[in-house]
Amino acid sequence: MANVDTLADGLLQIGAVELRPNQPFTWSSGWKSPIYCDNRLVLGYPILRNQVIAAFEQIVRTDFPSLEVVVGTATAGIPHAAMLADRLSLPNAYVRSSAKAHGQGKQIEGYVRPGMKAVVIEDTLSTGKSAYDAVDRLKEAGAQVLAVFTILSYDFDEARHRIEQTKVPAYRLVPYRALVRVAHERGVVDDSDVDLLMRWRESPSTFGV
Repeated sequence: MANVDTLADGLLQIGAVELRPNQPFTWSSGWKSPIYCDNRLVLGYPILRNQVIAAFEQIVRTDFPSLEVVVGTATAGIPHAAMLADRLSLPNAYVRSSAKAHGQGKQIEGYVRPGMKAVVIEDTLSTGKSAYDAVDRLKEAGAQVLAVFTILSYDFDEARHRIEQTKVPAYRLVPYRALVRVAHERGVVDDSDVDLLMRWRESPSTFGV
């Protein structure tokens, strides 16, 4: 199984993670950010994609052998959840951001039944809202949510608070500090950039204000 450094290096090499400490991006929330992540790009690189799924699989086999269904967040978590479910020969489902306005009005699509043990797959964990909204919807449906899995986490306090409130742990393949460290070791960012990147993580909503 690929280690943290290999996965972090892979994300940087394919451009799934872009670091611009001195030319920050603007997120949809309005936050200024020195980092932009698009882990959907992982889907286009079979070696890295398989390393990600293998890493998720190892977590399941080690910590959650009784898992019964793999659930993705819409839309970013859906393909990774489907591939992991296929690898484990388990049912697969996904959770919409809101219920459909037509048909049966479902928010959970796929095979989820009361009492089933589930994990939620997200591609990137920032504030944790989409992932933990999915956790809440699954709990309302009677599922037992064991954990959230994500490729990369920014490790924001908002996400940590959601983890504490729900008591559903988050397993991230690449923690933010590890990503910054690998970027520094590869010469992607310099010493002053590292300091800026870490300060942003501590207070992302006020960065660049």
